Amino acid sequence: MALKVIGSGLGRTGTLSTKLALEALGFGPTHHMVEVFMHPESVPLWIEAGRGRPDWDAIFDGYGSMVDHPGCCYWRELMAHYPDAKVLHTVRDPDRWFDSTQATIFNPDRPAPPEGTPIRPFFDQLNAWYGGDMHDRAFMTDFFRRHTEAVVAGVPKDRLLVFQVSDGWAPLCEFLGVPTPDAPFPRENSTEQFKTNLAGPREPDAMREMLEKAKV
Repeated sequence: MALKVIGSGLGRTGTLSTKLALEALGFGPTHHMVEVFMHPESVPLWIEAGRGRPDWDAIFDGYGSMVDHPGCCYWRELMAHYPDAKVLHTVRDPDRWFDSTQATIFNPDRPAPPEGTPIRPFFDQLNAWYGGDMHDRAFMTDFFRRHTEAVVAGVPKDRLLVFQVSDGWAPLCEFLGVPTPDAPFPRENSTEQFKTNLAGPREPDAMREMLEKAKV
């Protein structure tokens, strides 16, 4: 199965809601960072991709689309590897995005995996991709804007949709050429939901192990 949709938007731009929407529209399963936590056997493949030796067909075997980290870091490579795929770029207000990241995925109070653990290179590569202080508002909001500018400049207009989840079904369905569902657009993984899931029993065991024990 080749990817039909490549999500170039950064994490915390409504990517989990977008994942659910794509799956509801028939473009799933959709790869999202949560899939890495649920399938830790894929981590070595991602590390190899970060070292310039990707096996995209193995990484995305069985998936019809992808959003969120780590795939969004490789939007150029994926666009070339899957020439028929469309590019979906999720966005939101940069300052609200920064606030969300600091309360969730880039929380400065969350310790990094210890040196020597199998998951450490994976997170080191993600940090290196940003290339600066991930807790600095000015740097991160500038990165957010530059990332969007690069995507808009680098993707042919007929392959690209810049999308906010608040826009709902209409632009997404028109872009993908599918009927609009008779159901509300998904709304998942708010900051408060993220915190609750991370601390509570709903969190997948693999995610808990990787984030808290740094084991694969």
